[in-house]
Amino acid sequence: MMAYVHPPYPPSCLTVVNRETLFPIRRIFCIGRNYAEHALEMGVTPERSKPFFFQKSPDVVVAQHRWQDEVVIDYPPATADLQHEVELVVALGLGGRDIAPEQAERHIFGYAIGLDMTRRDLQTLLKDKRWPWDMAKNFDDSAPIGVVHPMVETGELLQGAMTLSVNGVERQSGDLAQMIWSVNEMIAELSRLVTLAAGDLLLTGTPAGVGPVVPGDRIRATIASLGHLQVTVRQQSTYHADRAG
Repeated sequence: MMAYVHPPYPPSCLTVVNRETLFPIRRIFCIGRNYAEHALEMGVTPERSKPFFFQKSPDVVVAQHRWQDEVVIDYPPATADLQHEVELVVALGLGGRDIAPEQAERHIFGYAIGLDMTRRDLQTLLKDKRWPWDMAKNFDDSAPIGVVHPMVETGELLQGAMTLSVNGVERQSGDLAQMIWSVNEMIAELSRLVTLAAGDLLLTGTPAGVGPVVPGDRIRATIASLGHLQVTVRQQSTYHADRAG
């Protein structure tokens, strides 16, 4: 029997509301500029052309457990402008390739509230240099995600209010119906690029109003039918190589 060089890391998982089960995460895909007003505030003209995607690693997820009122994330290094983006998270329970948009719904297990935390100053620098901006999006604690609500309980989420406030002051407000690319269209397009699988997550874009947070700030994100996700930002703690997730 082959031995590991070091013990394998346990999978990143989300909890499922009202169930004693975990949802193991395989991959995380994020779509860019999927709300027109957010595209405009980023200085880009919104258009319905080919969507583009980027990824986050499963181990950057900070999952809310059913018994938690809030989750805590560390303020990351290499930025002076950490920004919030509230997003609907779609959890796939069935994979496939070349999925037709009208068949995409049956591939969805459930939904959650998520934040795509972004080192905006680093992203701007990397964009200006035309370099990949992975490190602006994919860093420790950059994806707080709430509990998963199975679609059999929520129904298909085609519309619904979404908001984000910081320290009680509302910053983002929108509706799922404002997406440029619908969830089913995103699933179909992704399935032409990669073979999707159960456990994949899709972050579906953010409405306008993104902005900075600092250590001590409390973020509250809501999406209709999914409750809320409460996140506190703290000063980064001392790093330890064996730190558990």
